[in-house]
Amino acid sequence: MLPSFRPPFAKNPVLLRSTTRPVTPFGGMVSLVEFFSKIGLAAKLQEHMPFVHASSNSIPPAHTLMAFLCSVVAGASRFAHSDWLRSDNALHAMLGMKRFPSTDTVRNLFLRFTQGTIQTFWRPLWQWLLAMFTAPAEGFSLDLDSTVFQRSGEQEGAAKSYNPSRPGRKTHHPLLAILGEAHCVLHAWLRSGNTGASSGVANFLKEALALLPMGWKLRCVRADSGFFAQEMLGLLEERNLPYIVVARLTQGIKRRAAGLMEWKRVDTNYEVAEFFAKLQGWDKERRFVVIRERIREDKAAVGRMLFEVPGYTYRLFVTNRAADAMEVWRDYNKRAIIEQRIEELKAELHADGFCMQSFFATESAFLAVLFTFNLLSLYQKVTTPEISYRQPATLRSAVFLGGAILGRAARKSVLLISHAWGGIEKHIHLLERILAWEIPTSPKLEESPLNADNACTI
Repeated sequence: MLPSFRPPFAKNPVLLRSTTRPVTPFGGMVSLVEFFSKIGLAAKLQEHMPFVHASSNSIPPAHTLMAFLCSVVAGASRFAHSDWLRSDNALHAMLGMKRFPSTDTVRNLFLRFTQGTIQTFWRPLWQWLLAMFTAPAEGFSLDLDSTVFQRSGEQEGAAKSYNPSRPGRKTHHPLLAILGEAHCVLHAWLRSGNTGASSGVANFLKEALALLPMGWKLRCVRADSGFFAQEMLGLLEERNLPYIVVARLTQGIKRRAAGLMEWKRVDTNYEVAEFFAKLQGWDKERRFVVIRERIREDKAAVGRMLFEVPGYTYRLFVTNRAADAMEVWRDYNKRAIIEQRIEELKAELHADGFCMQSFFATESAFLAVLFTFNLLSLYQKVTTPEISYRQPATLRSAVFLGGAILGRAARKSVLLISHAWGGIEKHIHLLERILAWEIPTSPKLEESPLNADNACTI
């Protein structure tokens, strides 16, 4: 008797059969794969890959990394989940890969990374991809923040420190720089869990600024109180970069805020004021903007209470901008977008899920997830510029998921996308957008319109 099953809302059973035809649930990734080909991703991975396998039977490292990137797009949250795609021969054909790496092969690739190879591989790759984004005329907002990755076990760099959800447990403490208007990560470090929020931030910022493509500019750098340090502010001023940084509420700053007498009323609940102060260890006097919010029963007030002034919460910012206090406040409030990006990285691309014993292996996997995030951001700007930003999970469910069967016609491979998932019609306009897109040329490679024959590369 042939196997079958009984649907709960039907009388007749449904027979079960096997098929030898390759079937994939990710037929919708055709436009993403075409995007990878358009930008030459495979060639770049091979060009910068610092490892070469001696055996001709081994899977090339660039293929292994591409497999990991696709696993992240598909929703993997652990290395073991890369095996989801190992039996997906249709997806392998879409990628042009005859063999798909196992979980151990993926792990072993990242285990080969050291601090030096991370720099020589990921940083050039980052600059190459960033140059394809279009910079706004007024410049980007650069938002800086740190977050917490929970760890279990004895991984290198995992240490007990601030952990809001599981106090006392070990963590890593990553640092990120995100370009607000581009929805992409400019730079990132993975740090030990017991690293202070402001530790190394000046060097981190220097590296981030070095990654900016030629001709790009920053309209403002925004950061929370973890970056409230003379070294950081001095560097921003040295580079002539406008900034808004949340002030750390020391006793001296609290007293100055509590003693302010001249307030500008915004509405019945908010008032703004400002003062100038030179704190201990600072090399100059700086401007502070103060926001005072009346405490209400029907709304949770943002900010900290000063015991000297009951009934209000306060938020303080240090800035070198000459703009009105209200404009400074409103601009900083837009920084909330970085919290959304970090949440997407953790909840939807599982940036905190790929952890190994080796610190640099974990950091390289972390950077691979961030690189995937940047690829998805650029993909959206190319294929659907008229649609507002969509989160990775939304892209996965709305575009990339789609049943398809790999077939043959006239000795050519054919991907048959199910009509139930939108069919080919759903993806034609995405493919057309990618094919019509002109990849931006780096300014240093453009010919001079005055003397093209004598143009040179700097």
